[in-house]
Amino acid sequence: MTRIRPIATISFVILALGLAWLVALPLWMDGGLASPLFGVLVPLMMFTPTIAVVIVMLVLRPVPAGERLRFLGMWPLRPAKRVVWMIVLGLFAPLVLVVASVAVAALFGWVQLDLVHFSGYADVLAEVAPAGAPVPPAGLAILSQLVLIPIAATTVNAVVAFGEELGWRGFLVPALRPLGTWPSLLLSGAIWGVWHAPIILLGYNFARFDLTGVLFMTAGCIAWGILLGWLRLRSASVWPAVFAHGMMNASAALITLLYASGTTFDMAVAGPLGVAGWIVCAIAAVVLAVTGQFRRQPELAGAPGRLLSAPRS
Repeated sequence: MTRIRPIATISFVILALGLAWLVALPLWMDGGLASPLFGVLVPLMMFTPTIAVVIVMLVLRPVPAGERLRFLGMWPLRPAKRVVWMIVLGLFAPLVLVVASVAVAALFGWVQLDLVHFSGYADVLAEVAPAGAPVPPAGLAILSQLVLIPIAATTVNAVVAFGEELGWRGFLVPALRPLGTWPSLLLSGAIWGVWHAPIILLGYNFARFDLTGVLFMTAGCIAWGILLGWLRLRSASVWPAVFAHGMMNASAALITLLYASGTTFDMAVAGPLGVAGWIVCAIAAVVLAVTGQFRRQPELAGAPGRLLSAPRS
């Protein structure tokens, strides 16, 4: 396994965080989340980890040119059977986890659901419908949303998720892996969470405008980062994590389709990146750990397909 010099890893982190703030700066100067530039700058911000990787690779050259694609998990995709099955798992498991987080939130009373009339979403449809225009049935509108989730996850969401994943799971996880499996997963997840600070402090995700929002996001990214990192380590490929991230983003708002009219909920508690999501991700991580899945990892930059025990944390 290629070992990355600490200066390269530190440089990547500083660049990724600094570029994120640079891209988000216009939002802070004018309009915040209401800025007309929001829809352009946030997707652009998602590519700052990839830009940071490219700069580090070209300037510091921590990996020989001929080994870069393999180190980043982009190529070759072999053994193909394992990579394909891990991509399938990465694509559908996050949807299951998001649904489970909604169930956990309902179980603990953090959200009140209406799975018959979908009254909360019906209210939203009535509010956004043009004056005099017919309002579609909430159930039909939700069905169309559910059909679009896998399409969005494998197209637009996967493209922008790649912008993040090439940095976080493609570069950072294997760069930190000599520290041990768990330190690499926890630390990379924490950095991923802090990277969101420029927009979280504007109220994105949790409608919190102080450090608590960043702390909730960091905890959520650690929880999900363990699972995305496991996909990366178990497959020796970045692509399962890319599609998993795409599906996570595409399905994250599921709870907003199912809540009851006249009730409210806090995404920091009931959402997939909130406490409910932490619980579900923790259960999934425990199952993987108990079944030994964290200890079976192919070499990230060596003979592909050969499984070995992970270094002890």
